[in-house]
Amino acid sequence: MSRRLALIATFFLLPYTYASAPPPVPTPARAVPVIACFGDSITAGLGIDPGHTWPDDLQADLNQRGYRYKIVNAGISGNTSKDGVDRLNDVLRLHPAIVVVEFGGNDGLRGLPIADTRRNLSTIVSTLLHAGSKIVLAGITLPPNYGSDYIKPFNETFRLIAAQYHVPLLPMLYANVYTVPGAIQEDGVHPTAKGAQLLTDNFLPLLLPLLHK
Repeated sequence: MSRRLALIATFFLLPYTYASAPPPVPTPARAVPVIACFGDSITAGLGIDPGHTWPDDLQADLNQRGYRYKIVNAGISGNTSKDGVDRLNDVLRLHPAIVVVEFGGNDGLRGLPIADTRRNLSTIVSTLLHAGSKIVLAGITLPPNYGSDYIKPFNETFRLIAAQYHVPLLPMLYANVYTVPGAIQEDGVHPTAKGAQLLTDNFLPLLLPLLHK
C-alpha cells in the first residue's frame, strides 16, 4: 500500500479506532427541601434538652412518614415580631420550601402596640411568600390579666394576617397542650419535651397537605 493510501486509511479508521462513548453524566443529587421553623423561645426550645424541641420532633415524625425534608430551627428566645423582621434575610438564605411563622407571644407579654405586631407579621409573611415559600402561621393568646381590651384584638391579629395572605393558621399554638399534665414547664409559658411533641401534633394537619414525597 502506498504511503498516501495508508494515510487515507488511517484517517477513516481513526474515529472508529479511538472514539468511544462519552462517560455517563451523573445525575445531580436533588436538594432536600427545607422547612424553617421561624419564631421565638417556644420554637427555640427554651428549657428543653437539645434534640427535644418541637422542630426536632417534627423532623422525626416526617422521617417516619417517609417525607424527605430538612427541618431548620430558626427560633431565638426573647424574639418579638420586630426581631423576626430583622432576621428575615437569614431565613431567606435557606430558600425554604415552607416556613412555620411563630411570633407574637413576646409582643403581647410586653404589651407592645398591636398595630406594630400586625405590621411586622404582615412583613414577615408577605416577604416569605414573595420569595416562593409556603407559610403556616401560628397564633397564641395571653394570660387573662392582660384584659379583654388587649387580648381580643391581639388574638384577632393572627386570623387577620392569615386571611389577608390566604395561609393556613393554627389559631392557638397551645391547643390541647395546657390541659395535659407535664406538658408545660413551671414558668407556665414554655412547653416541656412532652409539650413539644403535642405542638408537633398540632402543626401536622396544616403541614402535611403542603408536603410532597
